[in-house]
Amino acid sequence: MTRNPRLPRFADLPGEIPIFPLEGALLLPGGQLPLNVFEQRYIAMVDDALAQSRLIGMIQPRPEDKDDAALTVFDVGCAGRITSLDETDDGRYLLTLTGVCRFRVAEELETRRGYRRVRADWSAFAADFDAAEAMCIDRDRLGRVLRPYFDQHGISANWQAIDDTADERLITSLSMICPLEVPEKQALLEVGTMSERGAMLISLLEMAVMTGDDDEAARH
Repeated sequence: MTRNPRLPRFADLPGEIPIFPLEGALLLPGGQLPLNVFEQRYIAMVDDALAQSRLIGMIQPRPEDKDDAALTVFDVGCAGRITSLDETDDGRYLLTLTGVCRFRVAEELETRRGYRRVRADWSAFAADFDAAEAMCIDRDRLGRVLRPYFDQHGISANWQAIDDTADERLITSLSMICPLEVPEKQALLEVGTMSERGAMLISLLEMAVMTGDDDEAARH
């Protein structure tokens, strides 16, 4: 996957970043995540990010914690750079984050203008900057499970475009867009290599299809 030359290098990653806790929103290195930002605290976060590194850390809240006042987040997230932004007439931001590197929360810092910040530990994820690994996924197996999975969830697809997409980009995109459960998305984020992510994704889709088939059979 060609890397945007304007994205930061590993050595240039900042020690502190703002975080945007958002359930079910998965950002991976090299992926692109569109966001509709309307809360004032997150408008302020975007303004501050634009004036600094342009990085925002996407991180999932733990599903057992629904109290926003004391929201607990997972230990690992992914920082994305603001690569496009439009401001609407009603003051919202429509932006795209391009995934740069995963991070581990080393320490949560004092809030700033209502949004949360962390000290980010990038040390375990230097490989996110390596040239794309030579990965090989079972495209036949993926295709066999992807069609029933998309049917199950009412997702339309351009199958020719999927067939033409390189393995790394395909696995990144599918991991981000498939409506998997929060723990499953977190597992895809934290897995070590792209090849492992591909194998895990296929297994998760197969289990989802199997469970859906079992539920359908139970209703008859």
